Amino acid sequence: MPNTDKPKILVVNDDAASLLALTSLLDQWAEESNYDVLSARSGQDALRQVLRHDFAVILLDVNMPGMDGFETAEAIHQRPRSADIPIIFVTAFLADEIDRLKAYQRGAADFLFTPVIPQVLRAKVQVFVALATKNEQLKRQAEKLSQRTTELTATNKRLVREMEERRAAERKSSAKDEFLAMLGHELRNPLSAISSASSLLGMPGAGAESVGRARLIIQRQTQHLSRIVDDLLDLSRAMSGKILLSKKRIDIGPLVSSCLDTFRATGRTAGYQLSSRMNAGWVDGDPTRLEQIATNLIDNALKYTPSGGDIEIAVDTVAEEVVLTVRDSGVGISSELLPHVFDVFVQGSISIDRSQGGLGIGLSLVRRLVELHGGSVSATSAGSGGGSTFEIRLPRTEPAVAQETPDGAVTASAKPTVLLIEDNDDGREMMATMLASYGYPVIQARDGLEGVKLATAELPAVALVDIGLPGIDGYEVVRRLRQHPGTADIRLIALTGYGLAEDQRRVLDAGFDLHLVKPVDLATLLARLAEPATKAASPANA
Repeated sequence: MPNTDKPKILVVNDDAASLLALTSLLDQWAEESNYDVLSARSGQDALRQVLRHDFAVILLDVNMPGMDGFETAEAIHQRPRSADIPIIFVTAFLADEIDRLKAYQRGAADFLFTPVIPQVLRAKVQVFVALATKNEQLKRQAEKLSQRTTELTATNKRLVREMEERRAAERKSSAKDEFLAMLGHELRNPLSAISSASSLLGMPGAGAESVGRARLIIQRQTQHLSRIVDDLLDLSRAMSGKILLSKKRIDIGPLVSSCLDTFRATGRTAGYQLSSRMNAGWVDGDPTRLEQIATNLIDNALKYTPSGGDIEIAVDTVAEEVVLTVRDSGVGISSELLPHVFDVFVQGSISIDRSQGGLGIGLSLVRRLVELHGGSVSATSAGSGGGSTFEIRLPRTEPAVAQETPDGAVTASAKPTVLLIEDNDDGREMMATMLASYGYPVIQARDGLEGVKLATAELPAVALVDIGLPGIDGYEVVRRLRQHPGTADIRLIALTGYGLAEDQRRVLDAGFDLHLVKPVDLATLLARLAEPATKAASPANA
């Protein structure tokens, strides 16, 4: 019996030998990739399987007696529950344009030509299996969140408010369904690009230019996936009031300029008429969250403005407020959508080609972060095609007083030695190489016991410690280092894939100075390493 919790793949082929060949290939990778393989000998048999199971992808033979592949695909997609199942047509001949059009009209996601190349089959299937897994995880999280909301609502003594919240939840139900579909699309695109680029890296005939371009694609799309996850987690924290701000006096003019430089460096601003006016604007805020606000607004303007359009970004001080304005000449916002543009999961009309993309949570996150800073956010638009203007207003504060360097103070020093304790060989090697390229002496340990031994022997200034280590975990490592006289004052930074508020609290309570979530942004890590050793580290990714 197949595992009901695993994604399932259905192989449909009337030829017993072909069916056995495909299912045998897929079975080789089933345990590693965590999926189950089912088979069907005809279109009718396939429809019966679809009635019983949900599938991550269907491999469907085109030429079958009775009900052929095209008719089977059409029947599968006529049923609402199976309408979105991706279908890969398998055929022994090279399809001409008419056949391709016919296939795509019936819901084809892709083609495979026999004899099937195993590596190509595996790459294509893994994309859809990963997508199905992510969708299932998100659905379960949504169910848990909905259940928690219902429990909290049940304890509310104000009956009127309870009824209003229930009605609001019902209105958002369809928006959440659309959001799940959007998330699936947003995850599939970068996963597909990463899969294709990874395959290119392994091709013997790939030139240096192609390999370099593939590496850039993998890096860019990985960052995109990381941003999706970060936005989802940040929005969840913001909605539950678990974001903690690490405030200091900061001029947001240079901060916004730095965000803009990042977009320029990645080529995002190419083809746009971009203008900026960055006056001094001192606020009391969290630099990381302020950068997140500016980045989301600039990204929104670029996303909804066609190439060749105008984008203006300005920082001004007006009376007792600092005002960040992002204005574009893009598609604009309809009068119906404008009052709800900052609501969770709200987005404009979804086009067939999904050219604008996005999850509809960026502006919601902006509003909540701005409100945490005691500010306000507004949006104006002349309507469809009239462009949009977003305005952030934050309370102004006095400029920070520059501190003079005491006579005889050392203004520059050698980089501190960093101990890297990480059991993932590839991750450890890449992190060590990057730190070394910036001048940091690095010593490495692949488990907790080795890390403690190296720390007590070498006495590094900083230790980057993974939490999930073999032998003893990161919490035991920090306990032993804090108890040892020679290592009690080492700066300890936790590297972990867990980024919720309770994870950070446990890390700091265990004795770490700082909590960083993987994948760690290199610029953030370098900035933290550059902080004076005596400075109290503030929580990151709160």
